[in-house]
Amino acid sequence: MQKLTNKEEEIMHILWKLKKAFVKDILEEITEDKPHYNTLSTIVRNLEEKEYVGYTAYGKTHQYFPIVKIEEYRKAFMSTAIDNYFDSSYKNLVSYFAEEEKISASELREILALIEQKK
Repeated sequence: MQKLTNKEEEIMHILWKLKKAFVKDILEEITEDKPHYNTLSTIVRNLEEKEYVGYTAYGKTHQYFPIVKIEEYRKAFMSTAIDNYFDSSYKNLVSYFAEEEKISASELREILALIEQKK
């Protein structure tokens, strides 16, 4: 799975949300740093070349839809992030969030309960 740029990832989140969209629909969803229509169209075509999106043609217009599911992307992204930033250690990942006070003790207990249920 090829790495996406920040803008490509933003577009994919919009497509995952909308399920199907024309370029104009995607453009309407962008709230900050709105690109020009042609620039956005190029980004979407790049996503097509990377095999993240497909399309249905309606004459000269294309309606785009995600090929890669958000769950697949999340799994690949998280694996890469954990490998690159946490020395491939989930313990280091959880410790980081605990130290940054992004996760509470009760949330950790919930996670432990989920792990215990899976055993």
